[in-house]
Amino acid sequence: MISRLSILLAMIALLAACGGTPASQETATQPAAQASALAVTVQPSASAAEQTSTPATEQTSTSTTAATGAESVFPVNITHKHGTTTIPAAPQRVVSLGYSDQDPILALGTKPVAVRYWFGDTAQAVWPWAQAALGDAKPEILNMPFGELNIETIAALKPDLIVAVSSGITQEEYTTLSAIAPTVAQSADYVDFGVPWQEQTQVIGQALGQAAQAETLVADMEQRFTQIRAEHPEFEGATAAIAAPAPDGQYYFSGPEHERQRYLSSLGFKLPDELTTIAGDAFYGTISGEQLSLLDTDVLIWTVSPEERVTIESNPIYQQLSAVKAGRVIFLDTSGNGEDLGPALVYSSVLSLPLVHDELVPQLAAAMEKR
Repeated sequence: MISRLSILLAMIALLAACGGTPASQETATQPAAQASALAVTVQPSASAAEQTSTPATEQTSTSTTAATGAESVFPVNITHKHGTTTIPAAPQRVVSLGYSDQDPILALGTKPVAVRYWFGDTAQAVWPWAQAALGDAKPEILNMPFGELNIETIAALKPDLIVAVSSGITQEEYTTLSAIAPTVAQSADYVDFGVPWQEQTQVIGQALGQAAQAETLVADMEQRFTQIRAEHPEFEGATAAIAAPAPDGQYYFSGPEHERQRYLSSLGFKLPDELTTIAGDAFYGTISGEQLSLLDTDVLIWTVSPEERVTIESNPIYQQLSAVKAGRVIFLDTSGNGEDLGPALVYSSVLSLPLVHDELVPQLAAAMEKR
């Protein structure tokens, strides 16, 4: 089992390739949860495993929900890795605490009162592919590094639902958050940060009373994947890896349960068995600079900043890879200060995937022509 510290270090390094840490310009240095050290005035009315909360009425709601007909499906019970959460009524003040949860929330017609910052320009806590769904709403940006939730700030938002599917929260953090409002964490069926976009969309749809709409969104997107596979039979069984630089001359790569590698798998690509073994039960794996040849796949994708690309391309071992010599390498700028394709792949959400389909698939096809 990988430790929380290992996850923290990997997230920092992976997101350094995305132009920032999981929060703002400050690097998260304390992996332990900070919730217990903060004073919380809201007391839980039930156990964390069966927690419910009444929607806040002290102030006018600044979030909107998609359909008033959703009221009829409540209460809703959602079971996840930390217990079962009961949502008594249609949420009106939704806090998006997962790093990418705002996308399915917005896709389902709800505008959250707060969104957690992940990487890139802080003004882009909601990225361009989600702007149409956001409209003129201005959710508060929660600048909270991984493992450093500001419980007082969250409580002050008076949420009636906290969506934390892609947050990696611990049991302790879940218990504390559940004292504020019903909190939905990820399923225990996946590693932390390894929930597929389909389940993320479906679970959030259930929490918002929009389960049918969520199923429609998922079905439509899966149909698009099926169409692309039919159009590109050359993808089937070809090897592909997604990598990023790590500290001390090492390299991270996306494991089978990482959303980026799952995208490629959904198109028919395969991660080499040796890399799958190295990743084990984590959403990522690490190799040394001397093992760089393990990334010599039919298509190799780097998620990097422009500066990191220069360093990688000057590496003599990298220059000897067959994929490099044949021109089967794709560099995606994930700094958040340039193109949107890289960040869209990082999110791999129901809202960002159309952009990935439109822009990455042609690059994959071009690379495969050189195999």
